[in-house]
Amino acid sequence: MNNDSLFNIAPLLQLLFTAVLLATIPLTWVWLKNRQSQVTQRIRHLTLITLFLTFDLVLFGAFTRLTDSGLGCPDWPGCYGHATPVGASEHIDQAQAAMPTGPVTWKKSWIEMIHRYLAMLVGALILTLAAFSWRTDRSLWGWPSLTLIWVCVQGAFGAFTVTMKLFPLIVSLHLLGGMLLLVLLMLQLVRQRHAAAQAERRPMPVWVYALSMVSFVSVLFQVGLGAWVSSNYAVLACDTYPMCQGSWLPDMNWDKALELWRDLGLDAQGQPLPFQALTAIHMLHRWHAVLPALLLLVLAWKWAQLGLKRQSHMLVALLVLQFITGISNAVLGWPMPAALMHTGCAAGLLLVLTWTLASTWPLRSDRIAATFNRHML
Repeated sequence: MNNDSLFNIAPLLQLLFTAVLLATIPLTWVWLKNRQSQVTQRIRHLTLITLFLTFDLVLFGAFTRLTDSGLGCPDWPGCYGHATPVGASEHIDQAQAAMPTGPVTWKKSWIEMIHRYLAMLVGALILTLAAFSWRTDRSLWGWPSLTLIWVCVQGAFGAFTVTMKLFPLIVSLHLLGGMLLLVLLMLQLVRQRHAAAQAERRPMPVWVYALSMVSFVSVLFQVGLGAWVSSNYAVLACDTYPMCQGSWLPDMNWDKALELWRDLGLDAQGQPLPFQALTAIHMLHRWHAVLPALLLLVLAWKWAQLGLKRQSHMLVALLVLQFITGISNAVLGWPMPAALMHTGCAAGLLLVLTWTLASTWPLRSDRIAATFNRHML
């Protein structure tokens, strides 16, 4: 397929109709379940469903990458100019006959298109949320509007992932974009619930709030490093833990590892990427993991002392599971369940941190008791 046909908008209307059709399912369910409720209640339920489906989308995106299905349909937004792989059967048969284990097979084409269908569904729901927010409560329209803009940006990253042939930097940004989409939806949900209950955010000591913010940034950076490992297929560069290739300091090429603008498997000069660069990519992710782990353990302890025991327990559980699945990816040869759980736990950590940060606000310790006493009177 030549570069001119990488963007083929011929099936665009069919795909938009598919998105609308899929969106009617959760929209109908929300309407039936809340037909006696106020519009704001419906919006909250729709936000929750959209958050759940976006989480599924992030996991299915990881599944698409892990099954090497990212180029199952090598054009965008359809599949060889068709809305489904069925219409592209002749092209897929030819590609599969030429390369039976290549990037285009029937299985990979369906995985890639299902990922796109799910992305279109999420996009349609986010557009609906923004439209309802604009209509019902202008005080709450900021985050839905930003989320709508971001999902459009995320769609562009999805298109470039295909048309730029799994360019590692674009693939990594696409995964990070999915995580940020989850964060934006969680912010919406928390704000909607506070508005409905007319509840104020809970005060938190300034330094604990700052620690929560630093932990969020550290986890997000670690997710970015993990995306860089995955998009470069560097997971198996080290198949033991905690040592790598029988050494605490294996042979690594940092210059090539940190070259961002390059094609998959190549360095910036177009030469094959050395294995030492893959080792460096892997080890950077492994070494940096110590920082967010320590931050989260301290944070969980302080949250528990402040009465945020539910969030504290969730943080510890996700951290332990993230540690186990991270080791499993290396020593067990990147098994699918462990890889998907590793991505899911990373998303879970960001969601718990976002939930807590959005539900609290920083206050000097000597003023927290006074604030509580004032509310008790």
